[in-house]
Order: sequence, then structure tokens, then C-alpha cells
Amino acid sequence: MDLALALTVFATLFLVELPDKTFIATLVLATKYRPLYVWIGVASAFAVQTVVAVLFGRALTLLPEKPVHAVVALLFLVAGFVLIKGAKEADEGEAEAEEEFGAKAKPAEGLKAIGASFLILFLAEWGDLSQLATAGFVARGGNPWLVGLSAFLALALVSALGAVAGKALLKRLSLSAIRTAGGVVCLLFAALMVAALAGVEFPAWVPV
Repeated sequence: MDLALALTVFATLFLVELPDKTFIATLVLATKYRPLYVWIGVASAFAVQTVVAVLFGRALTLLPEKPVHAVVALLFLVAGFVLIKGAKEADEGEAEAEEEFGAKAKPAEGLKAIGASFLILFLAEWGDLSQLATAGFVARGGNPWLVGLSAFLALALVSALGAVAGKALLKRLSLSAIRTAGGVVCLLFAALMVAALAGVEFPAWVPV
């Protein structure tokens, strides 16, 4: 069950975050600063955001169980529709995101480059779907340490790909297709959670 939860959280967060504007931001920052500095700054921002999301999800577990689970199902439902609805504009929005974050990145080296990368991503990530998804997995009763670690590893991998091979990936991958896949996964979780609320029993390896 723990392994299934870890893999599910990792795969979901990876699919949700890869077509997100923060991936583009990391790519752009890596053209302004050294990729390693960018990754350290971005991964640090993701670490803080993940801790906040886990704490929020943990706080939700203190509330009545069924209403919380219903809210989490609604959260995944909305996330799924948002991702799928925005899939068509994902590729077109890439240029806008590159311009936006390119303007924010000022010349810097060393710790200043790390700090700039951290700040830009930290401010851009608040209320992001990946944060909400992380909180949702914890609120559903998932082990907060495992959910947090799996979520962070997925986000750290996305940021590493953006910093090291972002341009090459975008030539081979369609952001709209990845965004649609992430949306489908979120809708699947929403459906499973609604079924669980209705009394349907699932095998122990299904993390709902």
C-alpha cells in the first residue's frame, strides 16, 4: 500500500507539474543562470511549498472525515477539468511564460542566482495544482512523510529536467498532451474517491 501510494503521488505530481508554467520558468532561468544554481533554488522553493501543502493536508484530517474526503474528490475533479480545459492553450502559452519569467530574471551569480531562482518559483507556485494535489493526498489519510517525500521527488525531477534539458524536451513533448494526461489522472482519482464515499470497497493497493 505504501509503495502504491508513493508511486501514485510521484506519477500524479510529475504529470501535473511537467506542463505547468513553473517548468517553463525553470527552463528560462537556466538560460540566465547556471543550471545547477537554478535547480538548487527551484528545488528549495518546491521543498518549502511541499511542506506547507503537507501541513495543510494534515490540518484537514482534523475535520470530519467524510466532508473532507468529499472536498478532496471535488478538488481533484476541478483540477482535472482545469488541466484538460487549458490543454489547448498550453503550447501557445509557452512563449508568454518564457517572456514573463525572462523579464523577471536579472543578471546574478552564485548565491544571488540561487536566491533569485528560489524567489521567482516560490512566488509563482502558491495555490498551484501540485500543492493542492499534495494536500489532497495527505487529507485522504495518506502517510504525510511518504506523500511529502514522493511529491518533492517528483517536483525536483521536473525542475532538474527543466534546468538541464528543457528546450530539448519541449521539441519532443507536447505540453498539451501531458496536460491532458494529468487531467485524466485527476479525474480518475475524483471518480475513485466518489465511489469510495458511496461505499465501494477497493483493494488495499488502490490509494483512495
